[in-house]
This record gives sequence, structure tokens and C-alpha cells, in this order.
Amino acid sequence: MRFVSIDWVKEGSYLAKTIYDNDGRVLLREGVPLNKALIRRIKLLDIHSLYITDEYSNADIEDIIKPELRQKAIKSIKDTFLSIHNYDFTTHTSTQRINMVLKERENKFGSIADVANEIIEELLSKKDVLINVVDIKSMDNYTYQHSVNVAVLSLIIGIEMKLLKTDLFALCMGALLHDTGKMMVPKDILFKYDKLTSDEFDRIKEHPKRGYDYLKTSYQVSPQARMIVLQHHEWINGKGYPCVENAGRMTKLSKIVSVADVYDALTSDRLYRRAMSPNDALEYIMAGVGTQFEYEIVEKFVKRVVPYPKGTLVKLNNGEIAVVEENIANFPLRPKIKIIKSEVPSQVNNHIELVEKLDLVINQVVYNI
Repeated sequence: MRFVSIDWVKEGSYLAKTIYDNDGRVLLREGVPLNKALIRRIKLLDIHSLYITDEYSNADIEDIIKPELRQKAIKSIKDTFLSIHNYDFTTHTSTQRINMVLKERENKFGSIADVANEIIEELLSKKDVLINVVDIKSMDNYTYQHSVNVAVLSLIIGIEMKLLKTDLFALCMGALLHDTGKMMVPKDILFKYDKLTSDEFDRIKEHPKRGYDYLKTSYQVSPQARMIVLQHHEWINGKGYPCVENAGRMTKLSKIVSVADVYDALTSDRLYRRAMSPNDALEYIMAGVGTQFEYEIVEKFVKRVVPYPKGTLVKLNNGEIAVVEENIANFPLRPKIKIIKSEVPSQVNNHIELVEKLDLVINQVVYNI
């Protein structure tokens, strides 16, 4: 399978990963043959990239966590975020009503804590996890799906850094809740197609502080997790927002989530741009070392991210087109490939291990030939 923009999907290819609707119900199951009508329907759902199986790639790629756990986590985040408007006590004069809203809120945070523990246990049960799957997101559910992805990516970094389990739990909770404050940003700003005005961007930049303020009275959310919510858009050199004067004061867990947050955002379709390929997103992350991101964290992250997942079509420096067949541990830029297009007919279908062919390098990702 391979992850492609829907604009590159050809009739006759097959859906390689199940698509869910905004409520987590199965919409299209993997294995469905794709035709013009189905492709049009998928576009109407504001899904702009998906996994396909075609003549170039039929290898399966396992998700990092079980699909049912992912959907459970998305639903838990969505239910919690959509209930935030109930917390506006200016509309409630009754002490009984206020207590009821607070109890409901803590129950929802308790559900998120249960999900966090499940994700941690699943990831700890695996060895040498490689990040080679980009989650399919719809525009409507982007914030909830993104929150789960950021939690999974953050935990993979945290496990690689050998954090204690208590720290992993705080890391996961903070990552799952990092965009809580976006629920307090007007939807016409949050989902605006055009470029934001400076005033609108200022409203967006309020979301870390507003999320932190909302969470600081919850006994379910630890101070460590709350600091992640506050600091996930700050930079290690003191830039970013909201606390630009806090250079050097970001917590380790916040620094981890900031890397995971940017990577998942870059590899996701957004209203204003299409997703970057994993290799381009990794280059962006590595370019930010020392200013936006901490070296140790990025070093651990790049060990686990596959820049060219199995099934990716790539163009080599000699002009040949190949499909990635296998990723080699510790050599992420030198996978095993199969040539599928060459000016030399005898080269087609040749299997090459790039770790042994130092004169060949991957120049770019391609989506069709």
C-alpha cells in the first residue's frame, strides 16, 4: 500500500485502509475497489489523502496502535472537547448545575486517562516501533485525530528516551489534551480557508493559555500535563507563543510534544495546504534543531520515523523510479527498493539495497509514473 493524495488515485486501485465517518463508524472498508463515484464521495468528506493498493505496491503496513483503540481515543477526545462550552459558568447560576458540569468534566477526563493507559500499555508491549503510517484525517475531525496522533508520536519519543511510566502517562495526557484551548476559538477563525488576519492569528495564539486555564482546576490532569498544554507552541530559543519570555524554561515533556505536534501537522492535509511527505517533514524538523526543537529529542525521533514508508514511489539520482520494499533499521534513508521504471529494460524488477549502493540516492517522492 502507499499513501497518496486523492488527486493521484486511479480507478481500479483499491482502498488499503478503512475510512471512518466523523462518529467513528465504518464508512468504506479496506479492499473496496475505487471508481470515480467513490473517489468523488471521499472528496466530499474533506478527505484529501488515503492509502491505496495498486500495481506498484501491495505490501501491508501495520498501524502503530490498533484501529479500534485509535477510534476509541478519537471519540473520547471529541466527546470531551465538544462538551467544553458547558463549562461557561456565566450561563449557570445554580450551584447544583455547576457541580453537575464539573462532575461531567472530570468523568470525561477520567475516560481520557483510561485511554492514555491503554495506549501506553500497547506501545510498551512492542519493540522497536517504527513510524511509517500517516493517519487519514477528515477536516471536520482533524483536531481530535491530530490529538491522538500527537500522543502516539510523543510516547514513541518518550519510550525511546526511557522515561519513567509516570512521566509517560503525563506526556500522553498532555498530548491528548494539548489543543483543548482551540475549542474556545471561534469556528470561523479555526476553519478559515483564507489567510488569517493579524487579529485572527492573535486569537489562535491564545489557545495554549486558554486550554491551560481550563484544565488547571481539574484533579484528573497533572501539573506536568497542563504545562504541555501551555508550552507546546513555544520554542527552545524563547520564540513561539504564548510565553516568549520563557526561553530555557520549557519542560522536557513540552519539548517532546512540540516535535510530535509539528510533524503530525506537516504530514496532514489542512484547509490551506496539502500534506508534506514524511521525508520533507523530517527535513523541516531537523532544520529546527537548536532554535525550535531540542537536539536530543529530534535525534530520538528520527530514529523511529521512516522517511520513505513501504510502498512509497521514489525517483533516484539516475532517473529511475522505484518502489520502497523494506526499511532498514538505523539506515532510514537507504531502504531496500525495486526498480519499476528505467531506460535500461534489464533493470526493471531488480531489487536493490541502497545501503550497498552508495552511488544511488533517493532524490524525491513521486506519486505516479
